[in-house]
Amino acid sequence: MMTESGKDQAVVLVVDDTPTKLYILSSWLRRAGHQVAEATGGLEALRKVREIHPDLVVLDVRLPDISGYEVCEQIKSDPASSSIPVIQISGAAITTADRALGLHRGADAYLAEPIEPDEFAATVEATLRYYRARQRAERLAGRLGALTELTLALNAAETFDDLLSTAVEGTSRILGRRAGALTLHPDGRPRRFTARPPSGATTARSAPPAALEGLTELALGDRAGTEIFTIPYDYWSEVAPDTPARQDIVAVMSRTKLNRPAICLGVEQDSELDEDELSILRQLGQAVALAVEALRAYAEEHAIALTLQRSLLPSRVPEVAGLDIGWRYQPAVDNVEVGGDFYEVLELGEQVLIGIGDVQGHSLAAATVMAELRHALRASLIDSVDLARSLALLNNVLRRYHPRMTATVCLTLVDPATGETLVANAGHIPPLLIAPDGTARYHELGNLLLGVAEEVYRVDRVTVPPGGTVLMFTDGLIEDRDKYLDESLEIARKAAESIGDDVDEFADRLIESFGAREDDVALVLFRRGHHRT
Repeated sequence: MMTESGKDQAVVLVVDDTPTKLYILSSWLRRAGHQVAEATGGLEALRKVREIHPDLVVLDVRLPDISGYEVCEQIKSDPASSSIPVIQISGAAITTADRALGLHRGADAYLAEPIEPDEFAATVEATLRYYRARQRAERLAGRLGALTELTLALNAAETFDDLLSTAVEGTSRILGRRAGALTLHPDGRPRRFTARPPSGATTARSAPPAALEGLTELALGDRAGTEIFTIPYDYWSEVAPDTPARQDIVAVMSRTKLNRPAICLGVEQDSELDEDELSILRQLGQAVALAVEALRAYAEEHAIALTLQRSLLPSRVPEVAGLDIGWRYQPAVDNVEVGGDFYEVLELGEQVLIGIGDVQGHSLAAATVMAELRHALRASLIDSVDLARSLALLNNVLRRYHPRMTATVCLTLVDPATGETLVANAGHIPPLLIAPDGTARYHELGNLLLGVAEEVYRVDRVTVPPGGTVLMFTDGLIEDRDKYLDESLEIARKAAESIGDDVDEFADRLIESFGAREDDVALVLFRRGHHRT
């Protein structure tokens, strides 16, 4: 609050056991526009310091219970009051040694009586001016540190709602006001969160689809950028009747690019925001907008990558009499690039070819090579079916056209009527053979992976009994940084022993048992003697 003279009003505690002196000092302070509280003893003064937390203490050195030196020392030793300035006054302790003792024990100024009104007023204003500048600097430094921590938390948020919730909670905590945020989720639906201090707990609220458009037009028009503006309470309560705000809202609207949804971040204006608070709010708005844009771009890239990946895989898997076939493709949880994992299911007369493969790397090049191998595999099976010849062809394709790429492929050719199955493996994890009684074992290791050297591929013959299952998967399912490969292979084998009756349910359960994956996962399995319903 400002006084008539243009100076900030302060709450001053005057401590003196002499009624006349107490009255005079209090009068001078009131005349200068300050609010005054009074105490006549040291213990009373300490109690009032804790209760009202004054902006300044004017303290007599000689008090009836404890000395002003001790009162000052206790004020300065308490973290809750150490920043409160103290001016000591004395008509008896006026020597240089007395003044030095007072300053040494924590006083910020020392006046010896008789005191002139102008000298007193000037000392009060100078002391307040210094401490207010110091408090402002400390408060700003604390807020900037909190802003840095909040920015890191925003960039670490993994979901859109987590990001907004973190932003609103942090804004409420930093500025000490009720805060709210409004923007559009990448799915096109509005998201709105509010939080209030001191807990900062966030609450998700509904928002009319047109609310953000109206506020964006009000603040930015058709421009990109960042703008501080005021949302009148009457306007916002009409747009959002469930608003917890009871005052006008000071908000920042930030849009990083044209034709992108803006982010609106605001705080309730229960008291006027100072210049530092407005600057912090602007920086918060920009930080949130950048984090939202990064997360939105990531979500879009991930969706594009996933769409491209799925477009390169079979659009459907045929229903085959005598076989129950399950398959899954799960992209890496933190990777927006397309990968080279694939599976294939082809009906070839009375037989069915079921294959799986993995081209090294995560990139458009890996996905392109994967598509080439799938098409080359299909072409190799048009006139005749020879698994060894097909793998040799794929090996030659890689070595001739992609000499720096490698891939693993495992092919199985099964006759549903008899269960006779051919297995050809180029460096892939061996198929897991699961007997009807649940006994599970890996088939033998295969030949060298594709793309390394000329190779003659071996074809093994196994028989899948009625109720038997063959499971094939890429290494993304089982590879973990903190486990040996053999250990993870054994975990998959043990899981297969409780496969159950539903191959689709087992596929989900198997992937879930390994948790979030750092690599893409392709999985295909077939059971003989069951029909897909």
